[in-house]
Amino acid sequence: MKRSGIGAIIGVAAASAVWAFGHLSSVPKAINNVVSRRNFVRNAALGAVLIVLGQLAAGFVRFFWPNKIGAFGSVLTVAASDVPEAGGQPFTYTPGKFYLVNLDEGLIALYWKCTHLGCTVPWVASEERFHCPCHGSIFFENGVKESGPAPRPLDYFPVTVMADGSVQVNTGAPTERHDFNPDQAVPYP
Repeated sequence: MKRSGIGAIIGVAAASAVWAFGHLSSVPKAINNVVSRRNFVRNAALGAVLIVLGQLAAGFVRFFWPNKIGAFGSVLTVAASDVPEAGGQPFTYTPGKFYLVNLDEGLIALYWKCTHLGCTVPWVASEERFHCPCHGSIFFENGVKESGPAPRPLDYFPVTVMADGSVQVNTGAPTERHDFNPDQAVPYP
């Protein structure tokens, strides 16, 4: 639903509330059949305030509601043809924001966000390292920090190897680590 639609719904609801409040709080019709100027102005001001507050609340909720766009945060499949050879250049999967690296120990999916301040860490093929362009952290092929201000290695995602050789990566569950452990990699045939 578009924001203008939400505003219209809130406006109608607020106007209905003001109308009901005006009928409940005004002088009974048997005593006074005419709406006094004081009641009209009070109800109009109250209605305007309620409409503005309702629209502000809806805008606040809409602004802070997370936008789920793209594939990141779900289980993604990498085709067997895209899985790199052991020791080869990592496969970059842009929608999932990870690198699929085939180490001697097996496959590991490294989250490309630097553990220092969250910059995207590209693979530099000439040095066979990940280099953070923001503050100079350097990571080995397995994601372990070589140098720089990053406090720990790159995070990794759980990997599942399917029977057809394709790989499923769960980008909704990044795992924080403090060193490389061979069991973090999944054996690949």
